[in-house]
Amino acid sequence: MSTATTHAEEVHAHAHDHEHEHHEPNFIQKYIFSEDHKTIAKQYLIMGILWAFVGGSLSILFRLQLGFPEMQLEWLRPLLGEWIDESGKLDKEFYLALVTMHGTIMVFFVLTAGLSGTFSNFLIPLQIGARDMASGFINMLSFWFFFLSSAVMFSSLFLETGPASGGWVIYPPLSALPQAMPGSGLGMTLWLTSMALFIVSSLMGGINYICTIINLRTRGMTFTKMPLTIWSFFFTAVLGLLSFPVLLSAALLLIFDRSFGTSFYLSEIYIQGQALPNMGGSPILYQHLFWFLGHPEVYIVLLPALGMTSEIIATNSRKPIFGYRAMIGSMMGITVLAFIVWAHHMFVTGMNPFLGSVFMFLTLIIAVPSAVKAFNYITTLWKGNLIFTPAMLFSIGLVSLFISGGVTGIILGNSALDINLHDTYFVVAHFHLVMGSASFFGLMAGVYHWYPKMFGRMMNKTLGYIHFWATFVGVYCVFFPMHYTGIAGFPRRYYSFTALGNGREEAFTDLNMFISIAAILTFSAQAIFFWNFFYSMFKGKKATQNPWNSTTLEWTTPVEVGHGNWPGEIPAVYRWPYDYSKPGAESDFIPQNVPYSATPESNLPEENEEIANEKAIESLLAAQNESYNR
Repeated sequence: MSTATTHAEEVHAHAHDHEHEHHEPNFIQKYIFSEDHKTIAKQYLIMGILWAFVGGSLSILFRLQLGFPEMQLEWLRPLLGEWIDESGKLDKEFYLALVTMHGTIMVFFVLTAGLSGTFSNFLIPLQIGARDMASGFINMLSFWFFFLSSAVMFSSLFLETGPASGGWVIYPPLSALPQAMPGSGLGMTLWLTSMALFIVSSLMGGINYICTIINLRTRGMTFTKMPLTIWSFFFTAVLGLLSFPVLLSAALLLIFDRSFGTSFYLSEIYIQGQALPNMGGSPILYQHLFWFLGHPEVYIVLLPALGMTSEIIATNSRKPIFGYRAMIGSMMGITVLAFIVWAHHMFVTGMNPFLGSVFMFLTLIIAVPSAVKAFNYITTLWKGNLIFTPAMLFSIGLVSLFISGGVTGIILGNSALDINLHDTYFVVAHFHLVMGSASFFGLMAGVYHWYPKMFGRMMNKTLGYIHFWATFVGVYCVFFPMHYTGIAGFPRRYYSFTALGNGREEAFTDLNMFISIAAILTFSAQAIFFWNFFYSMFKGKKATQNPWNSTTLEWTTPVEVGHGNWPGEIPAVYRWPYDYSKPGAESDFIPQNVPYSATPESNLPEENEEIANEKAIESLLAAQNESYNR
């Protein structure tokens, strides 16, 4: 009883903290420098969509070069200027810049900020029953640091010497020596500056997410009653909070090497026959620092997508999620293991074979919690009363990509195989399926599912179906054939394959052309989503309060959600978030805020025992409200 009393007092105090009236904000306060988590989420989402357009456009430019190496691109000169050379083809230096910027934009600005920044901000307060984030001001700052980071990175695209050109991993010495190549100069400096700002943004966001989840849950929202979506956001924030500072340190040491004459990453370097004074550094140190963030980054973008997929599949299967605690355990296992497998990206650096075998073992072990998630999704779908909304299709598509891309991850986790396949198109195919495309499908699923709550309107379902099938088929047409070119030994980041010899380039000319055509068509299909998203914002069918008949708390708010989320008292939580198709229940879903005393016909024996606790807490709250109002 004392525990219940303490908890009730905390909730009561928390509720009254927010009873003050919010003053009516002006346009700038409401839409630009907003502290409302829902508005900040929309800002992240729209920025992410714009960055996806930029990053996708860059990939189309270098796929034109790879698929049609003899094509004249003179028609692009008004857009690219001197980056089209005298022969009318893409400049070789600019090609590497395109690859570098495409990877950076898609990994950090679209899949990290656009996905996690959007849905962590939007869903955490709504699903745990909070008025807003722990700190609205820090939340606002996190977006504007991201905006500044975006502005710096975007401006680098217009430099005369071009943007950063060291690959998206920015390995030294190309990134450490400003004179190494045109893209190692000012473009690289702007890249490092942008990433420093981006990391500050991510850290502020992560701290806010963790504090909000731990401290601001509504009455009854214990950890075991949180949706898997919230668990995924929590583990993602922990991953980012522990790994992003390491990337920041790597970038700072790189700046010292570039600008202050240090030798953290440089040793015995010659440029055009001239020996540089740098001694004692090692570029392998940078790889260790980068990949200590680089591998957790895979799950920083995947875990939010997997969490939202859990919610969407359960809702549209009209079944409880299979293995709720096992899913939490698998995410916890992934979070821990993500920090101790980074060197599987470095099997070809000459590391000690015994150390390589340790990282190989740990890499293969991480397949176990990933498989738990995949099997639990399939079991939830099995014999469910499936409703194929666009969000459900994108969620099932994510499971497909996660499995097919994950299988090749087991292949690459074996050091003997990875040494042969490293830096070939096999690796490109693997991480684009399991990380890039799967996470993108999670982003799309989240947008289609929570769009009614974001904007109060419905997206067009028919356009959603067309968008899914065009994207799903297109993604497999683009990346599945790359496994074959990788096994054949085609290296990635090469401007042209015509000098490989032995006739091998001729055998894959048609396949490269097919991949490029599929990429262009898949990218073009995103225009369907772009139109559907922005048109529905103003002209879409008006949404009802709970269009998907979901059980979680966000659907208890009004259709037009104001600042503070709930106009009156925040609803309490009595049950877990997946009471779908419960035997004996009057409907096929029971929201979390419905007490067990209201559903005697469907209660399990242990749930009936909770009714007494409900009444005790309600009487305590009533007594405290009465004494407060005196």
